Amino acid sequence: MVPHDPAAPVARYSIAAIILHWLIAAIIVFQLAVGFGLEDLGAKAFAQYQLHKSVGILILLLTLLRLGIRFALPRPQPVEKGLPGTLAAAVHVGLYAFMLGAPLTGWMLVSTAKIKVPTLLFGVVPLSHLPLPDAFGPISSGAHEVMAVLGIALIVLHVLGALRHHWLLRDRLIYRMTPAASWLVTVLLVALLPLGWVAGRAMLAPSPSTAPLPKEVAAMPAPVPQENSLAAAQPLGNEVAAADVEQKVEEQSEDASGPPPAWTIQPGGRLEFTATYGSDSYRGSFADWSGDIVMDPEKPETATIKIDVDMSSVTMSDATQNTMVKGDDFFSAAQFAKAVFRSDNVRKTGTSTYQAEGTLSLKSVSAAQTLRFALSGSGERRKVTGSAEVDRLRHNIGTGPTAQGISPAVTVNFSFDATANPARNGRKK
Repeated sequence: MVPHDPAAPVARYSIAAIILHWLIAAIIVFQLAVGFGLEDLGAKAFAQYQLHKSVGILILLLTLLRLGIRFALPRPQPVEKGLPGTLAAAVHVGLYAFMLGAPLTGWMLVSTAKIKVPTLLFGVVPLSHLPLPDAFGPISSGAHEVMAVLGIALIVLHVLGALRHHWLLRDRLIYRMTPAASWLVTVLLVALLPLGWVAGRAMLAPSPSTAPLPKEVAAMPAPVPQENSLAAAQPLGNEVAAADVEQKVEEQSEDASGPPPAWTIQPGGRLEFTATYGSDSYRGSFADWSGDIVMDPEKPETATIKIDVDMSSVTMSDATQNTMVKGDDFFSAAQFAKAVFRSDNVRKTGTSTYQAEGTLSLKSVSAAQTLRFALSGSGERRKVTGSAEVDRLRHNIGTGPTAQGISPAVTVNFSFDATANPARNGRKK
């Protein structure tokens, strides 16, 4: 061991190396905190898995940068030789192997998984899968777990070594990796590690996609599943559907009792869906949808309802889910831009509850569909809340491996305000 002079200045690493050292350390602690909690969350951890993958690639890139700086810029000479020096060098090599190996084995694991889930780094940059055979899956999984355990052991040895030098040998070695030979500065930097752990555990909280349904929607009676009598029918064009609506309005306007009122859907409504995966659930919503509703609440048999949904306006809890749900395995929003529900068979089921039997045209398939809804309010302003249960398999939604484990029945909930439209209620033919 080189003799230490307490009065001698401390030889430090470059400021770039110091910043990267503490930044990588805090991110690794954060990553370990998230990683060890993912299994407990199961399917609820979709967003957390995406973050875990993104952070892993970030650690890989920062480690490569740290290695470049290590070889490009001068660094302090080792303070110990012999067995202690060899052990210290081995721990450092092991840490670099961990910082490179853990992200790489994780990347391999994602690339060889049975269900290929796309990755968007931090919801922005797509990450391609490695060209590996699926047989590497079990090997990658085992190696990734070993890397995590090995990394924790090496981190503990690294910290114990730093404490040994500072408290037992009193050579102020820890100051080589701080911007100033200050105990306060060192404490502040070390405090990044528990903060990283706390932040990581906080990320394991349930995502908004698993939040409970609104009370008014949850209270609605469940729709009665319909037989697939129209599963093989061809989808009706929007022009034909619009003509049907106008024709019925024309016929009703000629009735001696007068036409049923037409309603305008007000902004601020919600159209959401919930898909279940075992005991977990994921929610999405549509931002762009509209309706053509003609209905007398006291005479629902005269009703005509048509709802158009822009499938490209769907959003879920994160960018990766948004990309997946719009893709070919699910909605194929680029090819099938619109879903349409139409009904002219509405009946009253209670004081203010109704059931509409109709047809849902979705992803090139038209099939029988039931929805139930309730009305509140009076006169020319009504609030509508309701739900439907859609068989996604009937419409060829989620037929690929990424949908394995998702229930075929998807619950759709809607809520909106509607006002009577004077321009169409008996004034315009």
